[in-house]
Order: sequence, then C-alpha cells, then structure tokens
Amino acid sequence: METLDYAVEKRIARITLDRPERGNGITTAMPRELAEAVERADLDPAVHVIALAGNGTGFCGGYDLVESAEGMGAGAATDGTALDPAVVASNHNPDGTWDPLVDHAMMSRNVRGFMSLFHASKPVICKVHGFCVAGGTDMALCSDLLVIGADARIGYPPARVWGVPTTSMWMARLGPQRAKRLLFTGDSLTGAEALDWGLAIEAPEPAYLDARFEALLGRIAQVPVNQLQMAKLLVNQQLYSQGLHSTQLLGTLMDGIARHTPEGFDFQRLAAEKGFREAVKQRDEPFGDSAF
Repeated sequence: METLDYAVEKRIARITLDRPERGNGITTAMPRELAEAVERADLDPAVHVIALAGNGTGFCGGYDLVESAEGMGAGAATDGTALDPAVVASNHNPDGTWDPLVDHAMMSRNVRGFMSLFHASKPVICKVHGFCVAGGTDMALCSDLLVIGADARIGYPPARVWGVPTTSMWMARLGPQRAKRLLFTGDSLTGAEALDWGLAIEAPEPAYLDARFEALLGRIAQVPVNQLQMAKLLVNQQLYSQGLHSTQLLGTLMDGIARHTPEGFDFQRLAAEKGFREAVKQRDEPFGDSAF
C-alpha cells in the first residue's frame, strides 16, 4: 500500500496512515486503501478490533491540497487513472465550468472509503495525536471510539470557507448544538475539550496516550468477536434510522458547492497567487488560530 501500513497482532488489526512527510494528507489512493485494509480486517477471524492511527507529528492534516489549490485545480493523479480528489474537489478554475456530478462522484467515493470504518462489523478505535483537521476528521469520526491526546487539536477549519464535512458525522457525535458551534466558527477542540464535549472517550496527557490506547484495545480484544459485532450493529442502527445516509448525500453535494461560491473562488485565487499556506493564514487571521 502507498499511503498506509497494515499489520495484525494479538487480535488487533492496525491500520496506520503513513505519509508523515505530508502530514498524512489524503490522496486519491488513501480512501481506497483504507477500505481495502478494513475489509481485510473484517474478514480475518483472528481480528477482534481495528486500531487506526497515524505516523509522524499528527494523525491527519486533511486533504493534500497544496498543489491543486495553488495550481487552480490543474493536474492528474500519480497512477494516471483518475484525477486527484483535491483536483476534482476544486474542479477547474473559476473561469471554467464546474460539473457538480463529477465532483460528487469523486467525493462520494472518498466518503465510502471513510465510512468503511463505520460499516466495519468490528470496532474501530482511533488514536489522535498532534492534529486531526479538515478531511482527517472524516476518518476519526467514522471510527467508533476516539482516544485523543490532551494537547491534540481536532476540528474542521474549512467550515470558514471552501468546505463542508462530507461524512456529516459531527452532529451524530456531538448533537446539533455543539456541532453547530464548531461548524459555525471552524474552531478546533483540544483533546481535553473533546473529552469534556463527549467526542473523545479518553484524553490522556501525551506521555500516556499510547499506553491508554493500548489498554483500551486490549480490553476490547478480550471480548468474543460476535459480541462486539452485535453491539456495534445495534448502536449503529440508531444512526442509520436518523437519516445519516441522506445527510451525507447532502453534505457531499454542499462540499462541492462550497468550493464554487464567490468566497471559495477568492480563496483559490489567493492560493494560486500567494500559496495555499498564505490563503489559509489569511482565512484564519480574524480567528487568531491559523494552522500555518
């Protein structure tokens, strides 16, 4: 696999995002490889629980957008078979024509990859260290339980401009009021705040993050796999019945729309002229919390 590692030990399948030099940025291959790894774990009778984590200084910084944003959406995937998701997501320059269904086809494919974590019959426990922002939150929130370092940051800054969360899991995880609080501002939570809000199940200090993560995995792994599968299926049915699939359809369509508003085009023009980091810096400057 190009973007992640997969290993199994002691009833635990470990999926580790492995693009540390790019902040584990999401590429065309990552959602597909994620779904393949999840299916592999789901079909392995020796696996009771799936552990999701990231190599490097943080869990995931979202889509790898620098090249596509700065190039006004020009470019192709490294495998030559399809456009990079960031390219289709930004989908042509402001003077061109945007096809919302082409955009939706690519982004919904990514949603299916992220949602493989939610649809897996076995529990998925995600460890977040450093940062988990933008598209990276799709993978984290599609997991069943989150263990977040107390000093880590998790949130969706593109809610300020140029994005809508495609998996639409914030409301499911936090309820409407707190989901609106984050999406109305693009603010991020620390791990400690995420625990207080009920998003994280634990938020240990950095020195204890790995130990607490492993302890939880070890306890879950002791339970018969059929019991784990029944418990997850039972709880997930509540979210299905609340219309999660319909909300994700709307969220994925709106994500494309958000990149083609006047403000979205202005953001992309600025990225093309001065670089993606500068565009993000100016976007976040009024909030005083830019990632760059």
